[in-house]
Amino acid sequence: MSLLLGVGLLTCIASSEPSAETSVFVLKGQDVRLNVQTNVQLKDVDVLFWKFNTSVNVVKYPPKVTFVRYRGRAECSEEDFSLLLKNLQEEDSGLYDAVVSGFNDRNVATYVLVVQERVEPPVLTVDSVSSINAICKVTVTCRGQNTSVTSSCNSSTCSQVGGDSRGAETSTVPLLSVYVAGSFIICNHSNHVSWANDTKEIVKLCPMKSVSPPAGSMSACMLKIILVSVGLVIMISAVITVHIRHRFHYG
Repeated sequence: MSLLLGVGLLTCIASSEPSAETSVFVLKGQDVRLNVQTNVQLKDVDVLFWKFNTSVNVVKYPPKVTFVRYRGRAECSEEDFSLLLKNLQEEDSGLYDAVVSGFNDRNVATYVLVVQERVEPPVLTVDSVSSINAICKVTVTCRGQNTSVTSSCNSSTCSQVGGDSRGAETSTVPLLSVYVAGSFIICNHSNHVSWANDTKEIVKLCPMKSVSPPAGSMSACMLKIILVSVGLVIMISAVITVHIRHRFHYG
């Protein structure tokens, strides 16, 4: 239901002529309703056709007819002339036009329909872990559907260092992206109708004990040892001083 409402919002009914073609993305196996994009008033001689790729008839009205290829998979509404397409498959992707044919033909809707499968879950692997100036750097590779992105990440950001560039999704190629959110490195795989991700926790990859302190600095452990040592020296000195004073006083 929400999908049908979403597609309805993409249409424009107020204008006298349809706007430029509208792209609609649908998950494979779902239904979609395509609305006419202008106010349609059919005259006695007019017949409305919905066509696929300009030459294949899907439905017509009047009379209400669904052509053989689309029987059981397409319906035309007699109230608003919208087209309902059911159980969409990838081969249903293409151009859909609504054309009113009478004394003159006029186009009242144009859609580019793209049917996409749900993306496969990606796989995030750790290639290497290093520490430079107390900053932990993790090199990871995000893989999904025959493509990959390799990135170098720290605790706040990732930058791509290799693999196929997927900076922007196209109508057919899913997007792979790697980024840091909270305490996780996230490999995200998405298209227009679905998404999935894999994650790695930065703390587990970069434990504090593995991070070397900067040159010339003192570790917390070393500082504790020095403080304890100084304390012991002071205590021993105090005991010796008291002992010497005691002997001198009673000697």
